[in-house]
Amino acid sequence: MRILFVASDKMEYSGILARAGDVRVRRLKVDWAREARLGGHEVLLAANGAGATHAAAAVDAALDAFHPEAIVSTGFCGALDPALAVAAVVVATCVAGADGRYPALPVSSASAFCAGPVRSIGHVARTAEEKRKLRATGACAVEMEAAGVAGSAQERGLPFYCIRGVTDLAGETMENDFNAALRPDGHFDTISILASALRYPAVRLPELVRLRRRCVWASRALGSFLADCRF
Repeated sequence: MRILFVASDKMEYSGILARAGDVRVRRLKVDWAREARLGGHEVLLAANGAGATHAAAAVDAALDAFHPEAIVSTGFCGALDPALAVAAVVVATCVAGADGRYPALPVSSASAFCAGPVRSIGHVARTAEEKRKLRATGACAVEMEAAGVAGSAQERGLPFYCIRGVTDLAGETMENDFNAALRPDGHFDTISILASALRYPAVRLPELVRLRRRCVWASRALGSFLADCRF
């Protein structure tokens, strides 16, 4: 099966790349792309920045060079369900975005995962209060790109999946303001984040270290899950 994966940042693919074979650089009009073999599938991994617009653009660019049988929105997400732990894998049953609600196909796996609705928004859900409000809509997790990928897949009549790894918990409020550091190109300004963290080092620097560690765990969990799941 030929599968296109779309994420916001190449870091989200580190666990997948660890489980993939025959990895090759692809030159596309996206920030980063690799072609590989994963779990018996021929896959194209594309990363193009945060947000639905950048994700949809990644699909457009990828389809110029790769003809998938399915498209997967992947990467990190925030938990809305208090039962979800760091590095838990979430498989969306549907994705709700600003432009509507999109169905998402199920997968089967021997590994544990949470299946449920995913909310796709245009910013980082930073506070526990906002997460509680999003949870009230019925969603179990929140992220920023899936609606853009789902809309593009629907326009082309391609099967759509959304599979994510949890990096922050439902009851947590982030002290670092990542939204203030999000650039128009869909990437976070690292210098801005560090400069802000240094103004409150006792709280914000440990949070950055903790988040980085959680991203590694979530990426590994995604890699293991995607290498063995059945689409």
